[in-house]
Amino acid sequence: MRDHNEGPVNKSYSEHDLIRTAQTGDIEALSIIYEKYSRRVFNLCLRMIRDRSDAEDLTQDVFVQLFRKIHTFRGQSAFSTWLHRLAVNMVLMEIRSRKTHRYSLVPIEQKSEEDESTHDQFGREDLNLRGSVDRILLQDALDELPPGYRLVFLLHDVHGYEHQEIAEILSCSVGNCKSQLHKARLKLRRLIEEEARQEGESCCALRAA
Repeated sequence: MRDHNEGPVNKSYSEHDLIRTAQTGDIEALSIIYEKYSRRVFNLCLRMIRDRSDAEDLTQDVFVQLFRKIHTFRGQSAFSTWLHRLAVNMVLMEIRSRKTHRYSLVPIEQKSEEDESTHDQFGREDLNLRGSVDRILLQDALDELPPGYRLVFLLHDVHGYEHQEIAEILSCSVGNCKSQLHKARLKLRRLIEEEARQEGESCCALRAA
């Protein structure tokens, strides 16, 4: 697989012309689309499955599917948004397939009375979490989340999907989707606080040495 660096884009194409030309099967236009978007797709796949080799394979699969389906793009949304959704859906299908059982989702939990009473909180932005931690600490904490929690968190808080969209993708109720997100945020906060505490203790130990 070629390196995921943004390649030179032919400036003679506007985005509209590039897509329209690619829809005719033009090899040059399809190659330009790959060079322009492959790094973005690879990074998305890597964030979702945390395995570089599988992310590379999935990136190739996404673009094979893109080249097959690009004629269905109608311009009702930005092309990058359309491609993003295609990539996310393909990663989700891969996660749910038998051959990648190591990425299996945390089971969507049944609604309880406790969940029902706190659903209104789940969809709100967590201001204590957002913007209050170091990016490295957050990434380390994300890596520690169970796959299902991480997936819901990424889809909602990173990629901007609405709860209804996530529920449809994961075949669960909106309430259960909100519950998963709420629990993911709580676990993230605990992990971040623990990592920050350990880092602080290490710094103190070094200063005292």
